[in-house]
Amino acid sequence: MCGIAGALIYSGGGQVAKSDLAGMCRSMAHRGPDAEGTWLSGDAKVGLAHRRLTIIDLADEAGQPMANEDGEILVTYNGEIYNHAVLRSELIAAGHRFRTDHSDTEVVVHGYEEWGLDGLLQRLEGMFAFAVWDNRTRTLFLARDRIGIKPVYFTRHGGAFLFGSEIKALLAYPGVPRRVGRLALYHYLSYLTTPAPLTMFDGIYKLPAATWIEVDASGRMQATRYWRALPGQGMAPGALDGLSGAAREDYLSEGIRARLNAAVEKRMMSDVPYGAFLSGGIDSSVNVALMDRYTDDPVNTFTVGFKDHEHLNELDHAARVAREFNTNHHEVLVDEAAMVEYLDDLVHQQDEPLADWVCIPLHFVSQLAQEAGAKVIQVGEGSDEQFCGYNGYMKYLQLHATCFGPFRTLLPGFARRPIAALAHGAARLFPDFEQYADAVSRAAEGREAFWSGAMAYWESQKSRLLPGFSADAPSGFEDVVQAGLLPEEFLQADSYHVAASYLAEMDDAAPGSDQLTRMIGNEFRLRLPELLLMRVDKITMASSLEARVPFLDHDLVEFTMDIPAADKIKGGAAKHLLKRAVAGLIPDDIIHRKKMGFAAPMKEWLLGDFGRTAGEEILASPLLDEIGADKDMIGRMIGDHRSGKRDAALLIWVLFNLTAWHAHWIET
Repeated sequence: MCGIAGALIYSGGGQVAKSDLAGMCRSMAHRGPDAEGTWLSGDAKVGLAHRRLTIIDLADEAGQPMANEDGEILVTYNGEIYNHAVLRSELIAAGHRFRTDHSDTEVVVHGYEEWGLDGLLQRLEGMFAFAVWDNRTRTLFLARDRIGIKPVYFTRHGGAFLFGSEIKALLAYPGVPRRVGRLALYHYLSYLTTPAPLTMFDGIYKLPAATWIEVDASGRMQATRYWRALPGQGMAPGALDGLSGAAREDYLSEGIRARLNAAVEKRMMSDVPYGAFLSGGIDSSVNVALMDRYTDDPVNTFTVGFKDHEHLNELDHAARVAREFNTNHHEVLVDEAAMVEYLDDLVHQQDEPLADWVCIPLHFVSQLAQEAGAKVIQVGEGSDEQFCGYNGYMKYLQLHATCFGPFRTLLPGFARRPIAALAHGAARLFPDFEQYADAVSRAAEGREAFWSGAMAYWESQKSRLLPGFSADAPSGFEDVVQAGLLPEEFLQADSYHVAASYLAEMDDAAPGSDQLTRMIGNEFRLRLPELLLMRVDKITMASSLEARVPFLDHDLVEFTMDIPAADKIKGGAAKHLLKRAVAGLIPDDIIHRKKMGFAAPMKEWLLGDFGRTAGEEILASPLLDEIGADKDMIGRMIGDHRSGKRDAALLIWVLFNLTAWHAHWIET
């Protein structure tokens, strides 16, 4: 697990300076505290850099950037390839000579040489973001893993194409400007993150999940999508035909369990100490139970709780699981003072705003693991998306079946808009009604109801929040649009079009998919890779900790995408099939206890001293004037929350993250 960076000079006659590469590396020292490496081409038109966190093959020979036998192909790589031993054997049989003992990086080098980039990507099982320089064709390639577990960013500046594992690496390159991406900001207010390829920095982009780009010597860029989370990949055609009742459930639950077993076993690959984050919920408990199968030593487990907020703590449940599997268990408690002290570092670590306060407990439990000597950790992300584990999913499905669908199909068109107008009028008097008013508007306008599993500002709220916002004639996106990276729909000041583009892709590729499957497909395009997995990557790597995600093994994802909604939520029970699949693996009381979720007491913290300070900092931010925000509306919202009139914690936190980011990265 590492940090990568590099530069390709495609115009202007300049050269890559080794000192510039070193500066990019230093900005990401936390991602790779164990070693640093740089490489320059003979003409200094290409430079690659690497920070190393040693996990697999600790020898110096496994350092990067790494070349093939004749030095014509080079790679700088971040990630883990879980099937590297199998691929290495195939490559040796094909005549390739390896100089490392068991480095997975060297498999990427020779795999590209043997199979080409697309052939390599189709064979890789793991998480990764890497760059390949092919000196034979003078071509640079960037690639990101199927799910988007590992990030990579890029920009152009002064005739150079620059890339890095974090945005701060790009900003470390001399002269790269720091400007607010207005369209990205507009979408962030809805989705708590920016949709790829946009970032909050104008002109800086992130590579979408399951995508690779080719950049030639002239700087021309072309993107290719090589995988999608869609039905039709995980089961043989007709696999469920003729199966009903217990036989059907047996087939599906056994398929889940087998793939989950394999996913965890693969991720036990390590030459350094490892552990697991443990909440005592079903997902983390399954991780620990399966890890215990594949080691003779006690699993190291880590959990976090909050002082003075016992209603959010799962410490007892985590301890229960730790005793069950005899783990080496560690706990940490967080209070408001510790949270406030961490905030400046949080803004720096995130690079761009990630408005998910789970980043706070995630930091403290990551620190706990690092201090205990762990370098690798397993986490439970991805389970709720695949198995309908969120309460919000169930509420939406019920709303869609009982209200949204009938409203659109049964109510005459001429009656829909007046009803929507009445709903918005009511929302102005009762702000907590806003989301319901917006849902009525979506139905009236024939739009999708579900845009994301995490929504902050709805479109009607944004229209009042940003009365002066304009996205007329957006410019500067031409190359990423032409490359096939940025849908033109994203360039509109209407965040519906972001979700609609994902759902249209699902409908084209898998027509007739049930509503839950369409929702899950949407989540795999935005919320999962760009919010949930980015918080995991940024926060754990800030503590020099590698996080592995068994539930997002692509074999498991492909299988679960083929499971109809009726099987996943049988009897209205969330995670029905997963619970059946892990029966007997973990205690029944853990399987069936009410979901709490990984959270933080932000609602309460915003009522105290932190809330007062946060409100003052938000309203004093010059960014609000720059984007034409309604400060009076924001002030009323903050006041309503602090008086207990409404719960506006998420809306405030979204703005706090945004304005704190602006102060840290733009104003300084």
